[in-house]
Amino acid sequence: MIVNQDENGWEVIYHRAHALLAAQLAGHWKKEDSPVRLYETIAAISHHDDLEREWESNELTPAGTPLDFTLDKSTSLDKLREMTKNSQYRGRWVALLISKHMSFLNEGKRGESKEMDQFLDEQLENQKRWQKELKLKKEEVESAYAFMQFCDRLSLILCQDALPMGERALEICKGADGTRYDVVQLKDEKVTVKPWPFQEEPFTVNVEACYLSQVKFEDNASLRQALQTAPLKILEWTFVKD
Repeated sequence: MIVNQDENGWEVIYHRAHALLAAQLAGHWKKEDSPVRLYETIAAISHHDDLEREWESNELTPAGTPLDFTLDKSTSLDKLREMTKNSQYRGRWVALLISKHMSFLNEGKRGESKEMDQFLDEQLENQKRWQKELKLKKEEVESAYAFMQFCDRLSLILCQDALPMGERALEICKGADGTRYDVVQLKDEKVTVKPWPFQEEPFTVNVEACYLSQVKFEDNASLRQALQTAPLKILEWTFVKD
């Protein structure tokens, strides 16, 4: 979950909702600059957080407050393997991008255990094999994954309410060609990206959030129950070319 402190308690955005917002952003990209296999790439973006199952895992801090994903340091290799296995049912291109995402998130943990090293080596082998089978150039794969990272990162910035005030620029990421992309919230609260990478403007994207007035919870069951009955709100952002 993405958990933001709210004046009345907590604002909670599910990871799958964040991934759907990332896919919305991907759908507005300039057509001539889009990666190969665009629609399959958008599918990978939309499903890249299917590993997150808020209804199954622990979602509380030791203090009993909702657990933001940035505070969760646990890693389940069984879940990572399940994610990479299930992604193949959508095709090798989706599986390739999901696998690259697993590598990106976990390569820094190499050396922690033999099991983790084995998993990471498996991903590299899978990526090499799928790229060859799909007759793709390495540059095409890297460009598509950079596109995926852009959409994922920009969606997280929005969901985490991290847009700086005062029209200050915040780096999103660098593209495959090294171009740096920044996001800026304008005085009228509309949002722009520099350089402008999208097809049209203006356009609006959204995500659904739920709101908890209860600050602490006894256990995960009580948190899940509260989330199921919590009031919902659609958060929207309108993007314009500045």
